[in-house]
Amino acid sequence: MELVTGGAGFIGSHLVDALVSEGKVVRVFDNFSSGREEFLSHHEGSGKVEIVKGDLLDSRAVMEAMDGVSTVHHMAANPDIRLGTEITDTDLKQGTVATYNVLEAMRQTGVGRISFSSSSAVYGEAKQMPTPETYGPVMPISLYGASKLGSESLITAWSGTFGAKAWIHRFANIVGPRGTHGVIFDFIHKLKNDPTRLEVLGDGRQEKSYMSAEDCVRAMCHIVDGGSEDVSLYNLGTGDTCSVRRIAEIVVEESGLDGVSIEYSGGDRGWAGDVPKTSLNVDRLLDSGFVPKMDSEEAIRHTARALISEIGL
Repeated sequence: MELVTGGAGFIGSHLVDALVSEGKVVRVFDNFSSGREEFLSHHEGSGKVEIVKGDLLDSRAVMEAMDGVSTVHHMAANPDIRLGTEITDTDLKQGTVATYNVLEAMRQTGVGRISFSSSSAVYGEAKQMPTPETYGPVMPISLYGASKLGSESLITAWSGTFGAKAWIHRFANIVGPRGTHGVIFDFIHKLKNDPTRLEVLGDGRQEKSYMSAEDCVRAMCHIVDGGSEDVSLYNLGTGDTCSVRRIAEIVVEESGLDGVSIEYSGGDRGWAGDVPKTSLNVDRLLDSGFVPKMDSEEAIRHTARALISEIGL
């Protein structure tokens, strides 16, 4: 059995779909703070997905969830980077402390494999772009990025000390159906509230790597199935970037609305802790034989269509 923490969330639910399609039985552990039952409803009655409602800060519940598990896919985290600027212990608790509890429960129950969803946010404002996995020192500028880096360190320490096998995936910006936050989600809601104008935080020149959720979870499964190292570290992305200005244009195009005024708030970043430009070097991923089905712009357009259908506009 495979355990997916945060398996009712945006990326987590896509991972559950991918694991089930591979014939695996999955236990989902989620507190449903941002996850949604409807994201997993299509598995109801299949006998392939067990859902456990629980919190990773509850050590006993985490221990019980490890029963019969061979691999932990640790996806649970605070999904909204901006929230950490308002409630500053959010990422510490839901990120780093939660990861410690997962690792300690694994140690005590003898589960020896963990696949972890990290983030390009660990790189901070990297001076080398595209940024490879070997770049350093890594100095995150958001509390979210710090929590991910702290979690990575705990995982490698657990591997070195207790022999756990680990896969660490540093995600680009992941987008797709079921999205509950992020720039595309925000733009659609803004247009729903006012179909005549779209406010863009910053100057629109922020430029980042994007990847579809479907490609992301395919890449994760590909890496876990093929990795032989004690700790495998991979950037997950498509090797290109897209600007916020272009995302705004795509969302407006897909909305079908006419005469929308795109307006910019100014400044080089959308919020405190936002990294204006990220570009991931994904040579290691591509060299492993993985081929993404969509580039950044295709993933963004696919997501805009899906979320407009889900949210309504």
